[in-house]
Amino acid sequence: MVWFVAGSAAGVYAAAKAKRAAYRLSMPGLVDQSAALGLGWRAFRSELRDGMETREREVAHELSGTPNLDHLSLETHRHELADKDHP
Repeated sequence: MVWFVAGSAAGVYAAAKAKRAAYRLSMPGLVDQSAALGLGWRAFRSELRDGMETREREVAHELSGTPNLDHLSLETHRHELADKDHP
């Protein structure tokens, strides 16, 4: 009985894998895969561009000597300016 269940489970698993492989090699499967690849590439490119722009802003702030206000709250910046005005 155990061997029958094991063999049946292996057959069902193999049939499912074969069906997926056949779909991936069919024309609709290839179209789906290329669409997924294009979507992944666009997402990667967008994340890369966002990271580059963020880093460019950080470098520009570092080189200009101005504080990076993206990470500071407005209230903290006001306190810093008030401390500089009053020695």
